[in-house]
This record gives sequence, structure tokens and C-alpha cells, in this order.
Amino acid sequence: EDRKFHELVSVRNTADNMIHATRKTISELGDDKIEAGEKAAIEAAIKDLEGVMKSDDKDAIEAKTTALTELSGKLAEKLYAEKGGEAGGDDAGGNDAQGNAGNDDVVDAEFEEVKEKK
Repeated sequence: EDRKFHELVSVRNTADNMIHATRKTISELGDDKIEAGEKAAIEAAIKDLEGVMKSDDKDAIEAKTTALTELSGKLAEKLYAEKGGEAGGDDAGGNDAQGNAGNDDVVDAEFEEVKEKK
């Protein structure tokens, strides 16, 4: 009984975290970069999940969480592409130059660990 309750609480926490992360992604991305149909589908998935979270049906909560995860994954890709496009171009050249300069003395070798007997 305690194990089942713990699993239910864990699933609810995961669902709550997913709702929070999705709403944060929507706010970071902005309404102008999200298609109306896509946003409506995500909002509907959030409402469905919030409704199911009030019940004790662990499987239903997991199913709705998975559905929201799939929808929000597309949003996260858009956000990543947007952020990566802006910041990635500036950082990419600098990281390559610094990374190559530090790797000049790297030697690939095999070794064998020798243990001393006491």
C-alpha cells in the first residue's frame, strides 16, 4: 500500500514538473513563434493532465504525461533551434580554437595497472 502511494506521488510530481516545464517553454518561446493549433493542443493536454492528476489512476496520469511530453518536445526543439541559432554561431568558433590549442600534447597510450604485494 505504501509503495503504491509512493509511486502515485512520484508520477504526480513528474506530471507537475512536465506542466511547469511546458508552460515555461511556451513563455520563453513567445506566442508569436507558436502556431495557434499547436498551442491549443498543448493547452488541452495540460488541462487533461491536470484533471487526471486529481484522481488516483497512476496509468492515466502516466499516459497523459507522455502525451504532453511528446507535444512539448516539439516546442523545446523550436526553442533550442532559436537559442542555438543566436548563441551557437558566436561560441562555435571560439571553442574550436581554444580546444585545439590545448590538445597538442595529448598522447594515446595503453597502460597496465601494477599492484604491489605487501
